[in-house]
Amino acid sequence: MLNFDNMSMKPAGIANNNVTGSTVPQAAAVVSNNGQAMSFEPSAPAINQAGDQTMQNEGVVAGATGLEEISFNAARVRVDDKKIINCRADVNQLVPFKYEWAWQKYLDACANHWMPQEISMSRDIALWKDPNGLSADERQIIKRNLGFFVTADSLVANNLVLAIYRHITNPECRQYLLRQAFEEALHTHAYQYIVESLGLDEGEIFNMYREIPSIHEKDAFQLQFTSELADPNFQTGTFETDQRLLRNLIGYYIIMEGIFFYVGFVQMLSFGRQNKMTGASEQFQYILRDESMHLNYGVDVINQIKNENPHLWTPEFQQEIIDLIKQGVDLEYKYAEDTMPRGVLGLNRDMFSEYLRYIANRRCKQIGLTEQFAGAKNPFPWMSEMLDLKKEKNFFETRVIDYQTGGALSWD
Repeated sequence: MLNFDNMSMKPAGIANNNVTGSTVPQAAAVVSNNGQAMSFEPSAPAINQAGDQTMQNEGVVAGATGLEEISFNAARVRVDDKKIINCRADVNQLVPFKYEWAWQKYLDACANHWMPQEISMSRDIALWKDPNGLSADERQIIKRNLGFFVTADSLVANNLVLAIYRHITNPECRQYLLRQAFEEALHTHAYQYIVESLGLDEGEIFNMYREIPSIHEKDAFQLQFTSELADPNFQTGTFETDQRLLRNLIGYYIIMEGIFFYVGFVQMLSFGRQNKMTGASEQFQYILRDESMHLNYGVDVINQIKNENPHLWTPEFQQEIIDLIKQGVDLEYKYAEDTMPRGVLGLNRDMFSEYLRYIANRRCKQIGLTEQFAGAKNPFPWMSEMLDLKKEKNFFETRVIDYQTGGALSWD
């Protein structure tokens, strides 16, 4: 099995192509740990009889991008023409739907829309300014979590826009990705709103991913996935590159959004359970709900790719994914130790060790892997209740402001 860890991507130059006088990238040079050069061999464009532009290389066809030439009087898209990856059907046509679950998730996400300014921060501000309102350990938890999340959601958004989107070749799945990208921006907005409301040092918070080892290590771990797929010479359509795409999806949906966020969620929601930092806690509860939907969407995409491409799910690849999940658990536990060196808010490090193993077992099971931590239990059963927040619910006695609809907006 090829070992793709710690590989460097070296884009090559641009070569002329004889087809219609276009230019296409040459194969990306990939250097493995043993120094041997390999290649992803991106294929050259060609025009088929229907006039649509595809990526072909030795009989392997990569997916449409949506930027192909528009073929007049081309055949209409049929449901059976659609696939999540490596699909040659027109991705600009939303219907007919093949993956109804993707469209439903998009509708559900739209129905759950919220904005940070709906939630009052007045009680949080008063508590933060009170020198006796919070302990030093509690203040560190809040700042560390803001420091992680404020850049983590930007990394997820970058991965969606720069890496995943162009390789997902189904329009209803892309529709949800666009909604998810907006929600990642919304979450970053929420963290900035909390930082600004509390009068925190923005430079300190926004630079923690460069200055705090436990945060830096998690973010660096995640960037390995984006950097590979965002390379302009990377194309799906081969066994190796399709596996790399699947690895990226698991890295972000299962590990980042499914493991790396959960220590922070438990900690920040624990403040609200004790009637502290209620505004920030409510925003994190909305974010938890959004991220749970992202996770469920990612699980469905991963499993659909597996179903359509069962040859990718080899025993060696499964072991690689298990190793990555275990590494993610270790990194998140280090983060728990850093944010909470002593017990506080009724929480302690041992509880997080158990919780992360429980979460990892759930993530493994969701994508068809065996559980890795026998007997792990959930020490925070109340977390499941947090997903039930409804917009009209006055959860922490904070006021939710009604939305302005298009008809109520003033355009003066």
